[in-house]
Amino acid sequence: MRNFNKKLAATEAVSYRATTLAANNASVSDVETMVSPPGMPAVEAGVMPRPFIPIFAWQVPLPPSLRALRHRNFRLYWTGQLVSLVGTWMQTIARSWLVWDLTHSAFWLGMVGFASSFPVLLLALWGGVLADKISKRTLVIWTQTTMMLTAFVLAALTWTGVVQVWHVIAISLISGMVFAFDAPARQAFTVEMVNGKEDLMNAVALNSAIFNGARVLGPAVGAIALAVAGPAMAFFLNGVSYLAVIAGLAMMKLPPFTRKVDTAGTKERILEGIRYVRYNDTIRTLMLLVAVSSVFAFPYTVLMPIFADLLRVGQDGYGVLMALSGVGSLVGAISLAVQSGRESTRRGRTIFFGSVGLPLFLGIFALSRSYLLSLALLVGVGYTMISVNSTINTVIQTNVPDELRGRVNGVYSLLFIGVAPLGSLQAGLLADHFGAPAALFTGALVCALSAAYILLRKRHIASMA
Repeated sequence: MRNFNKKLAATEAVSYRATTLAANNASVSDVETMVSPPGMPAVEAGVMPRPFIPIFAWQVPLPPSLRALRHRNFRLYWTGQLVSLVGTWMQTIARSWLVWDLTHSAFWLGMVGFASSFPVLLLALWGGVLADKISKRTLVIWTQTTMMLTAFVLAALTWTGVVQVWHVIAISLISGMVFAFDAPARQAFTVEMVNGKEDLMNAVALNSAIFNGARVLGPAVGAIALAVAGPAMAFFLNGVSYLAVIAGLAMMKLPPFTRKVDTAGTKERILEGIRYVRYNDTIRTLMLLVAVSSVFAFPYTVLMPIFADLLRVGQDGYGVLMALSGVGSLVGAISLAVQSGRESTRRGRTIFFGSVGLPLFLGIFALSRSYLLSLALLVGVGYTMISVNSTINTVIQTNVPDELRGRVNGVYSLLFIGVAPLGSLQAGLLADHFGAPAALFTGALVCALSAAYILLRKRHIASMA
């Protein structure tokens, strides 16, 4: 089976280089430098070509870790997302402060998070169906535009002084509903932006890098905007930041979208995606890992204020704890970007060792009462978590058929984002009855069992190239 996969991958690479221009009706700049530019040494057979990016009349070489940026469409999207994600994190910080200022209630803070995530659980599968049915770029433009408008509405309500907590809940609910359609479409659209699967892992890693970079930078910028001009300015700047990604999407050069004739109803199309995940052993196992980490590992962020008290570091220490987790995720994403530029990516080994490392770091953190040790452990948690989930995302995107891509990504979004509120609920209930350390240690134990399951029953996952 492994030999077959290698032959298939080699065939896809050769076919991709030969047909990209013709199949996509694109200019040379859209598939930047699949071969060496004029005046450069020819690429030897079997060696990954060095990526280049055109800047005016020059061909500027890129390191292999940035090779996905040779594609013009992906550059436009990636640059826009870099701006937009900083705005998103700005709004997240300002929204929490606003809700606390209005209510002084932890319950309402939790309700805002629930309203943002729960719609994904209900609607992600429908979002996947729509992503397979219409142009993904058109769908993403509409979702990003809607979220931009909600940010401007929240800014206006706050600026005029009429904002109430139910306004914030309603806008969060609308944003969550829109995100249920946005996430599957954006995930499925990545392969189109890089013109195939050759640079897909690098594209996923670069997307993870800017997400986690914004996770570190966004709250800092948001805190400054909050202190200088209040939450309304943070909401307004977030709305403006969406213009960057919308402009990038509009400027892309893509082949005309051809809608496929399909007489199946929505229910049957959803079931097709679910059946594919169910009967594909590799995809099913990876989806299981995603669900386990979402329910039992991700809730550590919800419990972090309690650990800040246990470590006796207060509000400032809480911020540092969260920041170090983000730094670990950023380092993990950069590491994946570097790894994706190599001939051998060893994705199975990354998934396996990350699945072992995540519960190890998480379990020790649950028991730690040393602040410095806890900081180091959170770097490890962030690193392993992003390594596992980004690599799983790449494997799914690489293996799923194009006609099912949106629906399978709908399942992925459901398990990665939609079940997150259930994870927060179980962690909160366990923490109330047995304490936060016991709740987090239990989650780490469940994640460790999933890693043992791979080692004992699904060894082909760990041996993936």
